[in-house]
Amino acid sequence: MSAERKIRNLASGLAVIWFLFCLFPLWWIFVTAIKPPLAVSQGATYFPFIDFQPTLQAYRDAVSGIRGDFVGPIFNSIVVSVISTVISVFLGAMAAYSLVRFEFRVKLLAGLVFAIISIGGFAILTEIYSVKVPYAIAIIMFVALFISVLLNRVDLPGPVMNNNDVTFWFVSQRMFPPIVSAFALFLLYSEMNKLGVRMLDSLPGLVLAYSAFGLPFSVWLMRDFFETIPVEVEEAAMVDNISRMRIFFQIVLPMSKPGLVATSMIVLAFIWNEFLFGLLLTSSKWQTLPILMAGQNSSRGDEWWAISVAALVSILPMILVATFLGRMMRSGLLAGSIK
Repeated sequence: MSAERKIRNLASGLAVIWFLFCLFPLWWIFVTAIKPPLAVSQGATYFPFIDFQPTLQAYRDAVSGIRGDFVGPIFNSIVVSVISTVISVFLGAMAAYSLVRFEFRVKLLAGLVFAIISIGGFAILTEIYSVKVPYAIAIIMFVALFISVLLNRVDLPGPVMNNNDVTFWFVSQRMFPPIVSAFALFLLYSEMNKLGVRMLDSLPGLVLAYSAFGLPFSVWLMRDFFETIPVEVEEAAMVDNISRMRIFFQIVLPMSKPGLVATSMIVLAFIWNEFLFGLLLTSSKWQTLPILMAGQNSSRGDEWWAISVAALVSILPMILVATFLGRMMRSGLLAGSIK
């Protein structure tokens, strides 16, 4: 046997061992979810019908609500994740397309003016004039944006940021510790609740937060994909006097369908597993599946069979997503969608 073949066999053996090592936690969760309580407490058993008699009692208990509402958080996670992903990918695709096809020149001084007016104006409105927080934010953001846009049109000293800088700004939003934005959003939602606009523990509040959470990923991924689409296709459409909006919706988006699917899968995975926003922004009605998972260790003790059921339900959609995405990659549908 040649040395090259020995190395190949060794690498294949190590790959199989690593695969089994990674697969074992999933098998353990699956096995525990179909064990009766007595089989869990008596020690480690691995094979149904051999080491123990499987049962679906843990699943029936979960659906019946013995350990609390189980179906509600699953429904909440599905609804919130799907709606937030659609909004995030749609807005991200529009932003990414503009970053690829148009030239942006944002003067740094205009951005600093926007920050100064926003922070200072908010403090003045809330502390001196006692304007409610949501109203103060809406007023000062409009004023600051209007002034900064006007200043950006004049000749200002200092550096000018281009498209790459704007893209980095989008991506940098995910570099901040999540607790910073989550806590600020909680305070804002609390003030809106006081004004009668229910945002805490509500579908609009979660969708808004998760859409903003997934937007940087959408912009980053879709920008790389749009760069692979030949601009000649759009120029040919412009010759026929087709508007840029129609070009985007009728030509660019259909051509970028593989990239949209890939981006949607990745954003959906991030939103599905997000914990901190769901913890701070919900209390009971719209709690998501990660919050349910965190609260499984109840006063009844570590009922591992019930915890395994919740864990299996939470990871199963992501396994299906990963499988679907892997098949698309193997078939070449995503060629060029992600650099």
